[in-house]
Amino acid sequence: MNMLVDGEWRVDAYESTNEDGEFDRSESSFRNWLDGGVPEAGAAPESSEFTPESGRYHLYICRACPWAHRAAMVRQLRGLDDDISISLVQPERYDQGWEFSAEHSDPLGDHEFLHEVYTDADPEFTGRVTVPVLWDTQEDTIVNNESSEIMRMLDTAFDGNDVSLYPADLREEIDETVEAIYEPINNGVYRAGFAGNQAAYDEAVEELFDALDHWEGVLDGQRYLAGDGKRLTLADVAMFATLVRFDHVYHTHFKCNRRAIHEYPNLWGYTKDLYQTGEPSGSPDRRTGGATIRESAVAETVNMDHITRHYYVSHGDLNPKRLVPTGPDIDFTEPHNRDELPGTPPATLVGQ
Repeated sequence: MNMLVDGEWRVDAYESTNEDGEFDRSESSFRNWLDGGVPEAGAAPESSEFTPESGRYHLYICRACPWAHRAAMVRQLRGLDDDISISLVQPERYDQGWEFSAEHSDPLGDHEFLHEVYTDADPEFTGRVTVPVLWDTQEDTIVNNESSEIMRMLDTAFDGNDVSLYPADLREEIDETVEAIYEPINNGVYRAGFAGNQAAYDEAVEELFDALDHWEGVLDGQRYLAGDGKRLTLADVAMFATLVRFDHVYHTHFKCNRRAIHEYPNLWGYTKDLYQTGEPSGSPDRRTGGATIRESAVAETVNMDHITRHYYVSHGDLNPKRLVPTGPDIDFTEPHNRDELPGTPPATLVGQ
């Protein structure tokens, strides 16, 4: 796979599987924090040179990428549109990695490729070029490119609206839930899709569907994942980014076809519930206790055309002819009835 080595773009410098045929995800490289951001449960807010000023930061994302999707969802739900600008790269990824285009240009540096943004931050950078990227326009550098950390920073470092996706009283449970779903589900679909042998694939698929079965059971009695299930949190953001892509991409392209998400009653209702989160601007959302989220706040972050184009076109080793399927024909706007769970009062996003 492609990566930067000492600031030079290489197309043959990274192997996605280890010697056992298992998918091996590389770690993110830029791990700075915004001043006041809370990294994890029990930790004091970070202190740094990166002050969370409105208009200072820019978020580079791809609508197709589930990791970038997490950051885009938090930005939207926290009402940070005016505080943090955002731009897209093309969904298709070829030998030069993520690229800009006439349709999706770079508003800051007029670059052709995202790897040029990385070398602007560090001319000798070695590592993979990934999204999301949180860029500081004042210091002209990358603050962070790790999605789980960007999610926490956007929720805790900025004022935004009154929504809280990482409330203090639930942080430990949110962290535990995010960790619990990461390896078998978020990363598990990739472990299955890029497995180098049958044993690695079988192990990944077994763990994936065991985990999906587990959360199907959890969601039978509560609306959301963390705590008592009454509040949407970062754990749900992390889960949704995988579930919304599952039936269109992972089920077929990554051979995760034991069962589709729309065949799980609770996971499917949960996915539709999250997709539909939002009320008309100016009208209080019952999930926020008074904070305003504009209509279809989450739906606006989902671009299924970009999602399908990216996976089926970019992975020529998995799909040599790069044909993009036309289905499945499923509707995320159908009724979900998740707000009618017995014993579950109206959900809220804000801490009590």
